[in-house]
Parts: sequence; C-alpha cells; structure tokens
Amino acid sequence: MSTIRKLTRGLNKKYIINSILSPIVMIGEVVMEVIIPFIMAKIIDVGIAGKDLPFVAKYGAIMIGIAVFSLFCGVMGTRCSTVAAQGFAYTLRTRLYQKIQTFSFANIDRFSTASLVTRLTTDVNMAQNVYRMLIHMCVRSPFMLIAGTIMAFRMNSQLAILFLIAVPVIVISILTISTMAHPRFVAMMKKFDAFNGAIQENLIGIRIVKAYVRGDFEENKFRKAADDVRRAQVHAEKLIIFMMPIMQLVMYVSMIAVMWFGGRLVVGGQMLSGELISFFTYVTQVLSSIMFLGMVFVSLVMVQASNQRIVEVLDEVPDIDNPANPVMEVKDGSVEFDKVDFSYNKKADNCILKDINLKIESGQVVGIIGSTGSSKTSLVALLPRLYDVLEGSVKIGGIDVRNYDITTLRDSVAMVLQKNVLFSGTIKDNLRWGNKEATDEQIVAACKAADADGFINSFPEGYETMLGQGGVNVSGGQKQRLCIARALLKNPKILILDDSTSAVDTATEGRIRNALKELAPQTTKIIIAQRISSVKDADKIIVLDEGTVSAVGTHDELLETSKIYREVYESQQQGSGDADLAEESEGGEN
Repeated sequence: MSTIRKLTRGLNKKYIINSILSPIVMIGEVVMEVIIPFIMAKIIDVGIAGKDLPFVAKYGAIMIGIAVFSLFCGVMGTRCSTVAAQGFAYTLRTRLYQKIQTFSFANIDRFSTASLVTRLTTDVNMAQNVYRMLIHMCVRSPFMLIAGTIMAFRMNSQLAILFLIAVPVIVISILTISTMAHPRFVAMMKKFDAFNGAIQENLIGIRIVKAYVRGDFEENKFRKAADDVRRAQVHAEKLIIFMMPIMQLVMYVSMIAVMWFGGRLVVGGQMLSGELISFFTYVTQVLSSIMFLGMVFVSLVMVQASNQRIVEVLDEVPDIDNPANPVMEVKDGSVEFDKVDFSYNKKADNCILKDINLKIESGQVVGIIGSTGSSKTSLVALLPRLYDVLEGSVKIGGIDVRNYDITTLRDSVAMVLQKNVLFSGTIKDNLRWGNKEATDEQIVAACKAADADGFINSFPEGYETMLGQGGVNVSGGQKQRLCIARALLKNPKILILDDSTSAVDTATEGRIRNALKELAPQTTKIIIAQRISSVKDADKIIVLDEGTVSAVGTHDELLETSKIYREVYESQQQGSGDADLAEESEGGEN
C-alpha cells in the first residue's frame, strides 16, 4: 500500500473523481449483465414455452433496455478509467521530472541518464496501463464473480459446485507463475536501460560515428542491445504465456461438465432448458471474471519491477538541498577554499581534491592550469554547489556556499562548461537562458563582449535564427561564444570559463578577454585553460597537480618558481616556434 500511496500522491481532484466513478459505474454494468440471463430464462421457459407473445415482447423490451443501460455504463466506465489513467501518468511523470530537477550531479550519476529516461517513459507507461486495468477491472470482476456465483447457486447448487472446483486450480496456477516471473521482469527492465543507453550514446555522438566510419560497429552494438532486450522479454514472458492456456483449459473443461450434467438434468425434467442456458451464461461470467482477475494479477507482477524503479527515484534524497534559514544575497565575488577535500563517492580514501587552500579577491581574474585529470573542473564545480565538499569549506562573499539559498547562489555564479550545450529554438531564446528578462540591447552587448555579434548578424535571420538540437548548425567556436554571451547575461558575481575558448583562435580569444574586462569589471573571472596564453595576463594563476595546489602566482613568478608551469610554457613555446617555422618553409616553397 505504501508504494501505491507514493505513486498516486498529488493526483488532481478531477482524476481522483474519475478513478472513483469508473468502478462505481462498472458495478452498474455488472448488475445489468447479471439480470439479463435471468430475464432470458423467463422468456424461454414462460413466454416461448407457453407461446405467450405479449410476455415475450414485454420482457424482450425490458431486456433490450437493460442491455442499452449496461452498454452506457460500460462506455462511461471505460471513459472514466481512461481519463484517470492518463491523469495518473501525467501526474507521476511530472513528479518524477520535478524530482530529477532537485538532484545533484551525484544523484544523477547514481542512476545514469539512460535509466532515468526509461523510468520516465517505459516504466510510467506500464504503471499507467496497470492503473487503468485496476480501476476498470478490480471492482467489476470480483463483483461479477460474486453476483454470478450467487445467481448460479440460486438456480442449481449441484451444478454450481462443478465450476467452483476450477477456482483453486486457476488461483494456484496464477500464484506459481507470477512468483517465478517477477525476477525475470526486473532483469528485463535493466536490459531496457542498457538499450536506451546505447541509443542515446549513438545519437549524441553521431558526428563522431560518421567521422570515424564506425556505423557498422555501432549497428552491431545496437543489434546486441536490442537482442538482449528481446531475449530478456522472451525469458520473462514465456512463463506468462502459459497463464491464458491454463485458464482457458480449466474454463472449457468446466463448461463441458456443466453442459453434460446440465443436459442430463434437463432430460430428466429436473431443470428447464431456459434455466440451463442462463446457468451456462452465469458460469461463463464467473470463469471470465476469474480469468480477468488472473490477468490483473499477472499485470501487477509485471509492473512491480517498474513501480520499484519509479519509487527509487521518488524516494531518492537529493545530496544537496537548501539550509533551514538560507542566505538570500551574495555580497561579492570573493572566493575562499579552506582545507577542502572532495571525493565523488564520498570516501576519504578516494579524494580527487586534497587540502585545497585558496583565496581569490572579488573582481580578480584567476587562471587555472594543470594536466588532464588534475581536477580543474571538479574544483570550480564546488562553487555553485554542483557537488558538496567532503571536508573543509568553500566560501563566496565570506559565507559558506552551503548556507546560501541554492537558486541565489547559482544565479550569482555563471559557468561556461567544456561541453557547450545549446537547445532547440532561436539564438535569442538560447541567450535568454542566462536572463529571461534580458532586453535586446543587453543581448547585443553580451554578444559583442563574447565576439558573437558579427557571426550572428551574418545569418539571414540574425538573432531569430533557429538552432537545431544541441546547436548542430553552428560551429564549435560559434557555440562557445554563444555560451559565453549567455553566461554574461546573468550578470554574475563569478564567471567560470572552463576551457571555453579552446575552439576559437588566439586573436578572437584576446578580444573576448579584453571585452570581459570592460563589460564586467567587478565580476570575478576564473579561467580554466590548456593554453598559457589564455591566462598569462591573469591577476594570479593556480597550478593544479593530481588534485593538489602545486603553485600560485603571476605568470612571471611561476616561470621562476614552478617547474610544472615552466615545462608547460616551454613546450607550448616550442610548439608555437615549430608552427611558425613550418609556415615560413611553406611560404618559401611557394
């Protein structure tokens, strides 16, 4: 029951009313269906046997009226159950999506994107179908079972015992098969996760797949994932497919027995022919109800795995939440790391950042240099609380980031990540992600600062140019500049550029740096870069090495004191010199 409460919590009043009305209306349909065989018996045994045409006409009209009312109840019950099930799915899917929005990166990492997509789609669809079946059949079928059994015993208790023998056979079969099938459906849903993951990875990286001519490899990987799903489904459902033949066998054997013994009673004058026909109808109703209940039970077993996966998301506790009395204003962009240790799995023996002590004044330009895997991105991800520290504290404006209101904090920190993401819509729509109230003048100013205004105006539609999903119709450098402009529109206290100018040339990068100084002089700018030329003019440069601060200083100071920084600088200078020699050689040959 606790699972049902969790799944149905927050259901709109309209859908609750429809959920209640559906079984009530279905009871009306059952009552009418139970009355019809009784009237039919009267027509046969009294009207037709006595050749009383007015009696036949009268009761025939009554039976037609009851049938029409039964049809009306059936239609209304189906409509109510459909509306309720659609509302249930809408509410549940909305709750899941809203819950996911509260997750930290660590929460999302625990589930994986593909698994969350499966839970929002396939799992919710299965829960929706079973919900509809429950409110539609779980009152109708038991009520039909009880009413049909009472009417059958009322007509002939000896014959009624015959078909009641079938009930325990069906119940035992359902319980046995369902118990064996449940773990197989759990395994099947895991295969669905892997299948969706393969599709998602392929579609996101489709350009890389084509560039490396790996279409055949990806097709084989897809076929394997699809075949794993197929085999898991077959393995799970091959038990369920035995359910229907078993129930039909029991049902038909019961009917044959009723026909045999009932026919002997009619021949012996102990039962009227109309009564036997009506009794046979009641037997069909009772056994059909048992079959429907069996199908509902099987569906419950099948959906149990999906329900568990949905509840896992709803029960997940976000790693990061608002404090009881949050600070609602970020005073300035000063930053302090005080003895910070950080681990993605929250284990002290697996820290990727160790004993970080740093101070950054508000408005400073700070560069971060380090080899691949030195945890540069992890360091700055702690500022907007995308993750929380394991030990120590991170302060912005002199206050621990854990004491801020999350929305206030993140509105004060703008990040341009390594992987630049744009969304379907116009360029202007994408830019307003930074500030939905931004005026056209503010948008243009931000784009000029990011050196994006020129290429935007080169498009026929200008700022109204439609971008494909992920910004596929702009280049990598253009995408980076749009993302920088989007971040500037937030007017943040801290601006983090995580290798966000790697796809632009050095001249463009220089123009962007100069524009940022003029547009946002009070904003603290943290620049993660691979090129020393990107950070050499910074107020201070931080050198990271395997998750620790190796050195801090200006460009000139680090050339004197930091071996790591000097080696990187010399290797880049040498590479630059080789490139210049190559250009001169090509020029001489020409």
